Amino acid sequence: MTQGDRVKLEDSWKAALQSEFEQPYMKELGAFLRREKAAGKIIYPPGPLIFNALNSTPLEQVRVVILGQDPYHGPGQAHGLCFSVQPGVAPPPSLQNIFKELKRDLNLDIPRHGHLQHWADQGVLMLNTSLTVEQGMAGSHAKMGWQRLTDRIIEVVSECRSSVVFMLWGAHAQSKAKLIDPTKHLLLKSVHPSPLSAHRGFIGNGHFSRANQFLQQQGLSPIDWKLPADL
Repeated sequence: MTQGDRVKLEDSWKAALQSEFEQPYMKELGAFLRREKAAGKIIYPPGPLIFNALNSTPLEQVRVVILGQDPYHGPGQAHGLCFSVQPGVAPPPSLQNIFKELKRDLNLDIPRHGHLQHWADQGVLMLNTSLTVEQGMAGSHAKMGWQRLTDRIIEVVSECRSSVVFMLWGAHAQSKAKLIDPTKHLLLKSVHPSPLSAHRGFIGNGHFSRANQFLQQQGLSPIDWKLPADL
């Protein structure tokens, strides 16, 4: 996968990641994805949305990073923003728990949809650490090279930005803390919002209010976490 390989990337990210896209592992990853599609496998999200997190949130606008692990692997769900689903798709259980914590923390009404583009548009980088997945096969592309790229994305945010809030939910996300400079940024850690763990500390973590308090202390605008009622 190279810059000339039909990858459309927002300019600030293209500049920051140009050398990474020229690495052999990215070319191998692009070849792997083409082989999988040629074999008739269904890959999520659709090709134009693979880099939606970067295209929605330019590097110079990043104020919060939410790390997910894998795109949703059901039909019509994934659109390149972690935890978010496309309009008309019911919010999955982890996202329902995120909404429960928003209700508890900020008293925001639980929305009828799970489309989180409103957050991305405000500077919330909603990054999965693997950017593609095969239909019905969770984690199927986790070892294909994506994590090397997304680790570099996390490093770039840490190096190039200041006063960013990193929300690290669950052991996988927390393992990325070593890529982040804690003297420049706020790291918020808790268990994952999955139904398996949410009630062991995700519900009650206060991350959304803590993020806004930190941003305001740095003289930055808070995030409007309230999603539009209708799309």
